[in-house]
Amino acid sequence: MPTDARLLLLDRDVVERALQAEQVISAVCEAFVLHSRRAGRVFPVVREKLHTGGVFGIKSGDVAEQNLLGFKAAGFWPGNRSVGGEPHQATVALFDPQTGRPLCIMDGNAITTARTGAAGGLGLQHLARPESTRICIFGTGVQARVQLQYALKLLNQRCTVEYVTLNGDVEPAFEAAFSDQCDIRVAKDRNDSVANSDVVITATPGGGALFAADAVRPGTHLTCVGADTVGKRELPDGVLQRARVFVDDQVQARSIGECQWAPTVPATEIGDLLSGATSFDRSPSDITVFDMTGLALKDLTVARFLYEHAKAKQLGTAVEWPW
Repeated sequence: MPTDARLLLLDRDVVERALQAEQVISAVCEAFVLHSRRAGRVFPVVREKLHTGGVFGIKSGDVAEQNLLGFKAAGFWPGNRSVGGEPHQATVALFDPQTGRPLCIMDGNAITTARTGAAGGLGLQHLARPESTRICIFGTGVQARVQLQYALKLLNQRCTVEYVTLNGDVEPAFEAAFSDQCDIRVAKDRNDSVANSDVVITATPGGGALFAADAVRPGTHLTCVGADTVGKRELPDGVLQRARVFVDDQVQARSIGECQWAPTVPATEIGDLLSGATSFDRSPSDITVFDMTGLALKDLTVARFLYEHAKAKQLGTAVEWPW
């Protein structure tokens, strides 16, 4: 058997430096299109609560024509906050589909953050009204920051942002991160902020409905990030029934996303829109929802780019892995 095989390890610093927005957007768009054409497979999701209070999940898949195979093991450990750690933890692994040998193991936190931000940005770019300038965002954590980062990048004009915190307090660090890119302030009333916005982004742990259903006005686009497990939600009853709903994956959305609460509501996979398999002519009064549950193919296309980049630039740590 071969004894000169090596396994490439990419830590957080290598991954974060290589994650440029343009490449991430391109890789995420590719993943959606692959999924639409069924050129890439998404395997059943594992998502389980642990006795420790955490949630552990595995998202996996393959792209046969690219010899791409891998998974992301990820989850949410709220107790990490008490020791100064990030509650979201993820690791991505790529394999040789011919032999099953591992090729690369990389830190998945930055990948998860970036690919989810890029996905939300793509949805906003294709579904929101082009003249949108008013954003309401729920949350000020890692995912809220990256969603806002990509939203501001992909909208064509300077925006006004109102952010909603759990207790209504100002978050100076959150404001400082975006004050040079937009006009930003804390929301005085969450329902008023939703009603006065063109775009609503929900990026919370998904503990329950965040606002009243009648606060959503015609023409609003909603990017929903937090519902990724059975029982989670951010939208109130009635919003999905009024909206044109888009999802990253039909099965996932109806089992762990916002659509679990309205499983009979028609929904379109965003990849079908990006691939041209379907079209969407938005009217000014349409309400649109992008229900994002996280597509394994996004992790794999971003990871493939990082793996190729690291090999070309001789980055990371290669360890002997004989077999």
